[in-house]
This record gives sequence, structure tokens and C-alpha cells, in this order.
Amino acid sequence: MSASEFDIIQRYFRNGAGRVSGPSAASIRCGIGDDCAVLSIPAGEELLLSVDTLVESVHFPLGYSPALLAYRALAVCVSDLAASGASPIAFTLALTLPSVDEAWLSGFSSALARAAAEFGIVLVGGDTTRGPLCLSLQVMGSAPAGQALLRGGAQVGDVIYVSGSLGDANAALAYLDSDSSVLSPNQKYLLERYHAPVPRLKLGQQLRSLATAAIDISDGLAADLAHILTASSVAGVLRIQDLPLSDALVDHGGAIAAALSGGDDYELCFTVPASRRADIEILGAELNLALTEVGYIETGVGLRCVDAQNKAYSPAGGYQHF
Repeated sequence: MSASEFDIIQRYFRNGAGRVSGPSAASIRCGIGDDCAVLSIPAGEELLLSVDTLVESVHFPLGYSPALLAYRALAVCVSDLAASGASPIAFTLALTLPSVDEAWLSGFSSALARAAAEFGIVLVGGDTTRGPLCLSLQVMGSAPAGQALLRGGAQVGDVIYVSGSLGDANAALAYLDSDSSVLSPNQKYLLERYHAPVPRLKLGQQLRSLATAAIDISDGLAADLAHILTASSVAGVLRIQDLPLSDALVDHGGAIAAALSGGDDYELCFTVPASRRADIEILGAELNLALTEVGYIETGVGLRCVDAQNKAYSPAGGYQHF
């Protein structure tokens, strides 16, 4: 007999990603198993929410590994909490499945539990239904009142930073259907960057006292930085020669285009006053994470990209959902 919706929840999720433990436990009064989850936000903190929907053949390939899908889906959502400087608490999952495939559910739920434990976040509810494969995840976190990082605080004179390296995940799209046994170490590195993005949670939390604005890079640096500029009513300049590029991406080719417009990196882009450069250098060393200055904020409207000779460079548009 096919498993029911409640069998699926109990067998694959309640005792995995839904197990209440770790730092989030104090905030979860009631998790999976009731009409509503009940969360208790620490005194003096605000609740931060974000939701993402991932559709098969749109946001991930047809036949994508369920284990890779689970990790990537949760990481992508938790990255929004990182960009806001939040501490993760809980998430919900609305899962639409074509059929009850127990091998698929086992691989998916086990990887989801591992990712949830890694990110310090607990599954507290959701929904399961039949239809084309689709996931909607809502993540919840908290930050001290008034300290959440937003897009609208960049000021003229600020400098622009990015974390990590850019463009790797976009380059990996060329290898998603490849036999891993024939791939080079560089190509495998790019694939790993696509399959397992790293939400920069510690960085975001430390930036609450340093950054004036922040965003995670999902649709490409140029497109996502433009959101900061619009929200802050300022203009920006990006120096393309300063973009942090991995050796693997340079070997792949098209590095500048991938870094500016590729998306799927889930690194953080943030602005800080120029006077705080030394603090950012110290923070990068503490986190063992490259934090690279790539431009600055100026008066005006829009984004200018320039090369080493200060000549204009026109990036392609970032990812568009419609």
C-alpha cells in the first residue's frame, strides 16, 4: 500500500530535519505535528522570513539527485538569512511529488537532515501534495532589533565587497550532465560549487555592526548589486579587474561574464564605509574567507563596470524569472 501524506511526514521528516535540537531548540515551542508551529523569539530580537520556490527543469535539472537537491535547496534559502545577518531558527517545506518514490524520499530526507543540522535550522512544518516536482521552503531567523542587514543602507563613499569567488556555479552548468569520471579536478570543483553552495551565516552576523547594506548573489553580481543601488538611491562602480575568480573558472573560460552575470554563487555582496576597510580585513582573516573590495558607491543612478583602463564594460543581464 502506498504511503500516506502523514506516513511520509513521520517516516522521512519528523525525526530527521524536524528533530528539535541545537541552538534553535530554545526558540521552538511546537514543531511538526500540529496545525501550526509555535516559535518563541528571543526578547529584543526581530523575526526574519524568506521563501523560495524551486521547480524541476527551471531551478534544477530533470532527474537531479534527491540528496543534492535537498542540500542545495536549503542552502539557497538559508543564504537569504545570511544576507540579512540573521541567526537561523526554523523552516517549512511544501513538497510536491509526482508519486511516492521511497528511495527518492529516503535520499532527499537524509540529506535535508544533514543540511539542517549543519546550518542550525529545524524543519517545523509544511505540506506534501501530488504534482510536478516542486519545493517551496520558508526560512525563519532572528536578529537583534534594528540590526538586520537590508539592501537600502548604502551611502556615497562606501566601498563594495564580495565574499569568496564568483562565477563558479554558473560555469558548472556546462558539466551537470557529464560523467564525473571524465571530468578534470577543476571541473569537479566547479560542480561542487553548484551542488553545495555555502550560506555565509557567520559573515552576515558579523557584518551587522559593519555593513551598511547587503545581499546574497543569486542572479549575478551586477544584477544583485543593482538591487542595493536602487534601494539605497545611489550609484555604484565595479572594477572588473578586481573580481575574485577561481583558477578553475579561469581555466574554464568566460570568467568575467560568469562572475558578473552568472548567478547561483550565493556569496554575499555588501557595502561598508571606506573607514572600515581594516575591520573587513580582520574579519576575513578570522573567518578564513576571502573578502574582496570590488568597487565603490557614488552619487547618481545605476551601475558602471569599468576595466583596468577605466573603460566601460557592459555586463550581460542577470537571471530573469520571467
